[in-house]
Amino acid sequence: MSRLRLTDIKKSYHSGEIVHALKGVSLEFRQSEFVSILGPSGCGKTTLLNIIGGLDRYDEGDLSLGGKSTRLFKDKDWDAYRNHSIGFVFQNYNLISHQTVLQNVEIAMTLSGVSASERRTRAKQALATVGLGDKIKKKPNQLSGGQMQRVAIARALVNNPDIILADEPTGALDSQTSIQVMDILKEISKTKLVIMVTHNGDLAEEYSSRIIHLRDGEVQSDSNPILNDHIAKIHNNAQEGGNLSLGQTSMSLFTAMSLSFRNLLTKKGRTIITSFAGSIGIIGVALVLAISNGLSNYIANLQSETLAGFPLTISEGPQFVQGPPDGGPFGSSNEKENDEFPDGDILYRHDRSAVAQQQQHKNVLTSDYFDYIADMQKALPNAVNVVSYNREVEMNVLAKGEKDVVKFETSPNGADDMASGFGAAATYWQELPEDETFILSLYDLIGDGSRYPKAMNEVAIVVDDYNRVDKSFFEKLGIFTAKSDYKLSDFIGKTIVKIIPNDSYYSRSENGLFAPAAPESYDALFENGEGIELTITGILRMKEGAASSSGFLTEGLVYTKALAEHIMDDAEKSVIAKAQQSSDRDVIMNSPFANEDAKKLKMRSLGADTTPSSINIYPKDFAGKDAIKEYLDTYNSGKAEKDRIIYTDMSAMISSTIQTVLDTVSYVLVGFAAISLVVSTIMIGIITYVSVLERTKEIGILRSIGARRKDISRVFNAETLIVGFTAGSLGIIISYVLTIAINVIIANLIDIEGLAQLSATHIITLILGSMALTLIAGLIPAGMATRKDPVLALRTD
Repeated sequence: MSRLRLTDIKKSYHSGEIVHALKGVSLEFRQSEFVSILGPSGCGKTTLLNIIGGLDRYDEGDLSLGGKSTRLFKDKDWDAYRNHSIGFVFQNYNLISHQTVLQNVEIAMTLSGVSASERRTRAKQALATVGLGDKIKKKPNQLSGGQMQRVAIARALVNNPDIILADEPTGALDSQTSIQVMDILKEISKTKLVIMVTHNGDLAEEYSSRIIHLRDGEVQSDSNPILNDHIAKIHNNAQEGGNLSLGQTSMSLFTAMSLSFRNLLTKKGRTIITSFAGSIGIIGVALVLAISNGLSNYIANLQSETLAGFPLTISEGPQFVQGPPDGGPFGSSNEKENDEFPDGDILYRHDRSAVAQQQQHKNVLTSDYFDYIADMQKALPNAVNVVSYNREVEMNVLAKGEKDVVKFETSPNGADDMASGFGAAATYWQELPEDETFILSLYDLIGDGSRYPKAMNEVAIVVDDYNRVDKSFFEKLGIFTAKSDYKLSDFIGKTIVKIIPNDSYYSRSENGLFAPAAPESYDALFENGEGIELTITGILRMKEGAASSSGFLTEGLVYTKALAEHIMDDAEKSVIAKAQQSSDRDVIMNSPFANEDAKKLKMRSLGADTTPSSINIYPKDFAGKDAIKEYLDTYNSGKAEKDRIIYTDMSAMISSTIQTVLDTVSYVLVGFAAISLVVSTIMIGIITYVSVLERTKEIGILRSIGARRKDISRVFNAETLIVGFTAGSLGIIISYVLTIAINVIIANLIDIEGLAQLSATHIITLILGSMALTLIAGLIPAGMATRKDPVLALRTD
C-alpha cells in the first residue's frame, strides 16, 4: 500500500501577476522507491517538493499520507508532519553554522521530545551510517561540501521519517562526491520513499527506480506509475480517512537558549558591546539604589545608635493631634461644608481657634499613670535604660564667680538662657539618671582625680567631645574673663556652687508677701547662709563612638537624684510653699493667677506641688523603643480620648523627615537613570532585528524540521533574555566595583564607611528587570521572525 498521494494539486503565486506553478498534479508514491522529478527551470519541481514537505500550502486538491487527508491541517499539524514524516536534503546543505555536526543532527529530535541521551545515541548512529562518525565535534565550515551534504542526510534520517525529500542534492558537488551521495540515497530508498528534484538526467537514470517529468506545472510522464484503479481506491479511502494525526512538536526553552547562546558566541564582540550598552542604564539605577540603600541603612543605624537614645517624652503640655477635627476641616458639622472647592452661592463661617483647640490634646498625668510607668521597668527590663522625671522645682543656686556671687538660673525661662541663643534648653543644669553604670558606658571621666558624683552635695561638669562648654555656662557661673581655655584642675574638687533653701532665700514682709533675696545679699548667703555647697567631683565627656549619648546629658552641671529629692522635700516644707498652697494669688507678685495652669506652674516652681510635669523614657536600643511604645499604647487601649496619654518620639519624627527627603531624591535620580534604560532597550530591539535578518536561513531550517512559529519566537526571546541577563550582570559587576571607589571617596570626604550598599534584592531585581526590558524590546523582532515564509527563508544567502 502506498504512503503518499497527491490528488489534483494546484498552486498559484500572486506577485503582481498570477503564476500557476502547479496545474492539477495527481501522483501516488510507494512506501519505498527512489523517485526523481525532472524538468526545466520554473516547471514547478521545487514547488511540488515544498508542498509534499509541508513547507508550502496547496491551493486546491488534496495531499494524503497513509490514506488520511491533510486538507484540514492547521499550522501545528504541518509542523508535526515535517518533523515526524519528512526529512529534507537541500542543495546548499542548510546546516546551522554555529552548531556542531552532532548538534545539527540532534536538532530535529529536540522538537520530538526525545531524551538527551537517546538523541545523542541516535545522532551518532546516523552520522556513522553516512561515514561521519569521526566528525561529530566539527563545525560545518570545517567540512567539505560532500561531508556537509552527508550531515544533511544524517539529519534527515535521524527522526526515522517516512519520506526523504532531496532538492538538487548533488547540485553543489563534484562528480565523485555526487556519486557517493547518490549511493547513500539509493540505499535509503530500499526502506523509505526518496523523492529527488534534479537537473542531472544521467544520475536520475542511473539511480532512480522511477522518473517523473514536469513541464509548465503538469506531469508529462511517469516511468513507473501506480495503476489508476488503485489510485481511485486510495482516493476513496483518503476521503473516508479524515485528518492525519502526528502529535505535536515543541522546542524546549533549554534548546532555544542553547541555539541563541551559541549564535551569540559567534558574535562575541557585538554581544559584549550590546550588553555593555544595555548595562549603562542598569549601572545608573544600581548606583542610585546603592547610595539610597546605604543612606537608608545609615539612617537606620542612626536611629538605633543615636536617635534611639532620644527619649520618649510624656509631658502635660498641649499635644498636637494630626488629622481633621470632629467638625471637619471647617470646624462645622455640616457635611456639605467639608467639600473642597464647593459650587453654589454660599459663604460659610468657621472658628479657626476652635479648630486649633480640637486638634490639641492635653495629657493628664495621674498617680495611676506614674505607677504604670514605674511597673514598666519591671515589665521591660531589656528595653528600658532609664526613666527620669522633671518636676520644675526652681532651685536657688548661687555661684561664686571671679568677683561676685551670682544667681545661677535653673529655670528654663531665665533671661540669661534666652539671651544665650539656646532658649529654654540652655539651662546647663540637669539631673543625672540613677544608673551610674549606664552613664559611664557612654561617658568617660577625664582629668586627674575626676570621679563620678554620688553624694547629695556632689556635681560634675559635662563637656562635648572637644572638651568645650559654651561661654554662657561660664557667665552663669560669674566667670566673664575672655579666656579660650582652662585647666581641668581649675574645676575638679572646687566648691563654686551652693543651693540656698527657700526659707533662707525668700523673706516675708509684714503684708504677708514674699521677696527673693536681692543680688547684694548673695555674698552673705553664699558665705554664711544655710544651704548645700556643691563640690565638682569630675568632668564627663562622651566616649568616642558613643554617639547615642547625645540624647542623655547636655553640657553644663549635672547633679544627683539625692540632691533633687532633698531640695523637693525641703521646698515642700518651706513657708513660701505652704503660703502659696493656701492662696489664690501669687505670693510674690501679689497678682491673681490667669488660670489654674498658671497657679500650678507657680506652685511647682516653689515646691508646693512636687508632681512630675514630664517623663523621659530612655530606651536601650531601637527594638526596645518599639517595645516601650507598645507598652504605652496598651495603657490607652479602651480609654476615652481625653483620658489617653500621648507621647512624643522625636527620633521617629527626625528619621521620618530624612527618609522622606531621601526617597524623593532617590525617585528623581532613578527616573533620570531609567531614561538610559529606555534608550538601551530600543537599541537591543534594533540589534535583535538585525539578528533576525542574519538568522533568516536558520529560521527556514528550523521550520523545515518542524519548528512551530512559537518555537522560532522562543529562540529570539531566549536571545534577548541572554543579552538582558548579560547586560544586567555586567551592570551589577561594574556597579559593585564603582561602589568600592565611591565608598572610598565618601569615607575620605565625610568619614562614613561603606555608604554605598547594593543589596541582594536590588541585584536580583535589576537583573530580572534587565531581562524583562530586553524581552519586551525583542518581542516585535521575534514576531517578525515567526511570520517569515520558510520557503523564502531557506533561499536567503
